[in-house]
Amino acid sequence: MPYSWTAPTAEADATRQLRLWPHNSLPPQGFAAMVLGFFALASLPLYGLLGTALLWGLLPFMLAATAALYYALRRNERDRQITEVLTVTPDTTQLTRTNPKGDIQTWESNTYWVRVALHPTGGPVPNYVTLKGKGREVEIGAFLSEDERKALYAELSDRVRDISHPA
Repeated sequence: MPYSWTAPTAEADATRQLRLWPHNSLPPQGFAAMVLGFFALASLPLYGLLGTALLWGLLPFMLAATAALYYALRRNERDRQITEVLTVTPDTTQLTRTNPKGDIQTWESNTYWVRVALHPTGGPVPNYVTLKGKGREVEIGAFLSEDERKALYAELSDRVRDISHPA
């Protein structure tokens, strides 16, 4: 899953930190292979046109298609540079989101009053997970898949309850 909880540093330490990130299914080697493979396959029909004027008419379109694929894959990679860090202590809960352009959004509330909610419908995505506290409701993990959001909701509910209401 594209999120992980940190282990407590000491036995008496109840602080937990959750780090979330979007899937990255295309590593750099896959990116290079995709662009090179597209270029190679797109240029195959042009080999029969070598030495003709028609080659020069079709070549710019093939190069433009390759450049568009390169740009789209790079743009997708930049747009996936999102991280969310949720820090839950017995006193405070803080969510920090770093967006693709580098701007940072933060939310903080008293852990005792934080409520985790799962919205099966009505949100921008199915099974939308939110945190509510201090008069404000914020999303968490909207870039996760539907099943991952359900699992996140269950884990998050348990962790916040365990920390804010110790036995």
